[in-house]
Amino acid sequence: MLREIYVRPVGMLPAGQGERADTVLGGLRLAGGWLDFMGVEVIERNGARLERRLAGLSDFLERDWGRRTLNAADMFEALREPRPRIAGLSLDRPRLMGIVNVTPDSFSDGGLHSTTQAAIEHAYRLEEEGADILDIGGESTRPGAEPVSVEQELARVVPVVEALAGKTRALISVDTRHAAVMKAAAEAGADMINDVAALTHEPAALEAAAASGLAVVLMHAQGDPRTMQDDPRYDDVLTDVFDYLEARIEACIRAGIPRTRLIVDPGIGFGKTVEHNLELMAGLSLFQGLGVPVVLGASRKSFIGKLSGETVAAERTMGSIGAALAAVGQGAQILRVHDVKATRQALTVWEASCRGSTSDPQ
Repeated sequence: MLREIYVRPVGMLPAGQGERADTVLGGLRLAGGWLDFMGVEVIERNGARLERRLAGLSDFLERDWGRRTLNAADMFEALREPRPRIAGLSLDRPRLMGIVNVTPDSFSDGGLHSTTQAAIEHAYRLEEEGADILDIGGESTRPGAEPVSVEQELARVVPVVEALAGKTRALISVDTRHAAVMKAAAEAGADMINDVAALTHEPAALEAAAASGLAVVLMHAQGDPRTMQDDPRYDDVLTDVFDYLEARIEACIRAGIPRTRLIVDPGIGFGKTVEHNLELMAGLSLFQGLGVPVVLGASRKSFIGKLSGETVAAERTMGSIGAALAAVGQGAQILRVHDVKATRQALTVWEASCRGSTSDPQ
């Protein structure tokens, strides 16, 4: 069943500034994090048409939404609810997920860390640079990528997880679509599953994720990696992706995965045009209405190259940082990045600038 109303927080201010604002209601804290929001964009579904308008917090809360009141109120409360720790990691500040591709054909760094030892060394380097999560992947899901066998993926991923588990401050995430890899990674000591197919690639994936007890990232993708960039289409990309992720959260809860273990990712570049990606970036705060943490994975992706003219993926660091700061400015709790050191430095300056102080509340 599709929603009839969506509520996107707008008018972001650094935490505490909104509460002091000279308005009737002031600002409200977004997801217990580092931002206050001063108003909302209300998106109403009227048949096939979507109507958008801005509203102040008091206007929104005082309005009678009729039979849609519960829908609107639940989503509004989800915006305010502090996000629980994920595998022990607090989300009261932006966190970095460093990318470790144990593959020969990833779009940006394919082959650089394709051996077990090279991947392990890269993971430790990313941790030293400030990664809070290390995302280990053994199958490229870049546009046009061919699938690999489960056996090959296991051989790439499991030794790296085994070598890192219990020996690193960072959480260990496994980027996989396959139930067997999820199970083996959990047994090897992983903390998190990151699935670009949102547990739909295999019938057993949902059951395996539930049984693992791990946190799960549910990502939106339109189509298979081999064909996902072949003329992707949406009625409205922002609300279509929201509806999909909301349905996947509900499916996970029915399967026994509690909401407190779930994270969502709108899937930048996965079955989206440049315009689709930009619409998602511009409306990213909408996904806070799902009541779970949000991951943004825009690092080095082709839309940055198309905007900037940079054809070499590894040379898109500056554009990637721009996307990262735009995302945390809309409340995204986790950034999945290649360039951990550069992104950490940018976040340090951004956070201090928001606080207006060198002191770190942590």
